[in-house]
Amino acid sequence: MPNRLARETSPYLQQHADNPVDWHAWGEEALNLARTQNKPILLSVGYSACHWCHVMAHESFEDAAVAAVMNELFINIKVDREERPDLDQIYQTAHAMLTQRNGGWPLTMFLLPDQTPYFGGTYFPKTARQGMPGFVELLPQIAAAFRDQQTEIAKQSESLRAALARTLPPSATAATLTPAPLDTALRELKDNFDEVEGGLGSAPKFPHPSELELCLRFGSAQNDEYAQQMVRLTLTKMAEGGIYDQVGGGFCRYSVDQTWTIPHFEKMLYDNGPLLRLYSDLWLLDPQPLYRRSVADTAAWVLREMQSPAGGYYSSLDADSEHEEGKYYVWTPAEVRATVTAEEYALIAPHYGLDVRANFEHEFWHLRVNQPLAGADAGVALLDAARAKLFVRREQRVRPGRDEKILVSWNALMIKGMARAARAFNEPAWLQSARRAADFLRASLWRDGRLLATCKDGRAHLNAYLDDYAFLLDALIELMQHDLRAGDIAWARDLAQVLLDQFEDRDNGGFFFVSHDHERLIHRAKIGHDNATPSGNGIAAFALNRLGHLLGEPRWCEAAERTLKAFKPAMERQASGHSSLCVALGELLAPPAIVVLRGDAAADWQRRLAAHYLPQALIVRVPDGLSALPAALDKPAPARGVNAWVCRGVECLPAITDFEQLLSTLKTAGH
Repeated sequence: MPNRLARETSPYLQQHADNPVDWHAWGEEALNLARTQNKPILLSVGYSACHWCHVMAHESFEDAAVAAVMNELFINIKVDREERPDLDQIYQTAHAMLTQRNGGWPLTMFLLPDQTPYFGGTYFPKTARQGMPGFVELLPQIAAAFRDQQTEIAKQSESLRAALARTLPPSATAATLTPAPLDTALRELKDNFDEVEGGLGSAPKFPHPSELELCLRFGSAQNDEYAQQMVRLTLTKMAEGGIYDQVGGGFCRYSVDQTWTIPHFEKMLYDNGPLLRLYSDLWLLDPQPLYRRSVADTAAWVLREMQSPAGGYYSSLDADSEHEEGKYYVWTPAEVRATVTAEEYALIAPHYGLDVRANFEHEFWHLRVNQPLAGADAGVALLDAARAKLFVRREQRVRPGRDEKILVSWNALMIKGMARAARAFNEPAWLQSARRAADFLRASLWRDGRLLATCKDGRAHLNAYLDDYAFLLDALIELMQHDLRAGDIAWARDLAQVLLDQFEDRDNGGFFFVSHDHERLIHRAKIGHDNATPSGNGIAAFALNRLGHLLGEPRWCEAAERTLKAFKPAMERQASGHSSLCVALGELLAPPAIVVLRGDAAADWQRRLAAHYLPQALIVRVPDGLSALPAALDKPAPARGVNAWVCRGVECLPAITDFEQLLSTLKTAGH
């Protein structure tokens, strides 16, 4: 008989609905049980695409004997970290404090009835092996500690709560902002750069799009060729590597090796949105076919597999199929040879490394570019034909699971990525996809002037987080650079107002991760550093500053400045870990160039400008008939031709009527 998790929207929680464990979702019912029964809480945090979460579930949570111990000794709570990032952040930080080790998923924490953790770990095998304690032996010990060591645990809990409080940035409202963190961040990233394989650090290797965006933006502005080459080499190696799906498009979460060859096979929406944007930006500077193909194939994957019929984007694809990680993606040379023609095989065998030693387990090959094509049209056509046949063959396999919940923050990252790619490549279908997703969010997750965080099967719930508001505001500003709509302007205003009313730390600057009226937890985080997704504070500062200049609203620019001052000490300590805030700092110190286009040829000028890398320009075309414009956008249209009105900060130029003069002005402004 299914347990309580069968009622939840999260596919991850539903995966555990048939466990013999008496699972609860996080909520007052479970927390009250722990208090009234004075029992510790076993908190298990994971997500549906997580390989080791599945392993621990199969080994322990599906085992009746293990479940019986869990049910007897603990109140058991399952959390989807993607639906409840607030809880995941708190308990990942607490895990690091308790164990002095990095966390991850599955996260296994043992809490007092007041929600304070007193012991924790990540994956535990059912029985002890390879130096790891066995879960089934550990459970009675943890329960006994709760029963017998109350005094020691109480002291530890008090210290832990104090340590969590110290993670909040100190007040720095009187700080003076300078560009020093930008230079420091670039230097730190250069020091950590792999000059042979690209990327930052060694294995495991992650894409780090926020850090690479900083390198591209300021490398271009400062004519720093090395910083730009860091991005070119990394994106080339990734696109040629196994972290990129050579058959179906899209990027996996990370590479387990230094050469980008074997990924952790899950595909996450939040990686692919920023990478679409980054590859599009790089293509504008260096129009290599590899970058265009990576964007086109990734966008095709999004349209084909990740967009719901209603318009929202799904969250992720699992790493596993048929209980084996990567099984859906790997090949044998014999299977490939049986799928393509002899001529095609002669080309793709050396290209994908099928003629060298297997690179995956059990004598399987995961495709990566081992020998790039010379570039001849005939070779490209043969490769495309072979890839199409391999795709059809692969579609006959058992597919990895798809997490079909729709998260506002991750959707916003993909909306911006698709819209940015559409602008760079002039692809209307990609813009239409981004618009459909934004319209879905507004229709389904915007209620009474507030966002809900997640939706599945028509059920939207959970109070939205900082990232939901900040990322969506940023995405709307990108959409405004395609076509300016009164509804987008109004919605952007509303989102910005909620950020200030419900999330801003009014005393010290910056934004809390949860709203003022959020459920009370043991800690209220205010996060500046980038993680797998960019910092909500960094994106909030960037987007608010842009919106303030675009609509002529100084209070939003002032909120951005307060945020950057709040995190100035953190940026000074570790600038590259705060790349999103550094990008926002750059635009606060050198305001974006706001370009308002009016006239009968304005759409043509907008398309022509989109073919250039102009990261510090915000270009909008005001269509005829758009009423109730803010003064900053209410510029006169000429009787014929185009007027381009350019403002930067408090300085505005006379109307520009020559395209080349406009382009020269914007390129000069970026340096």
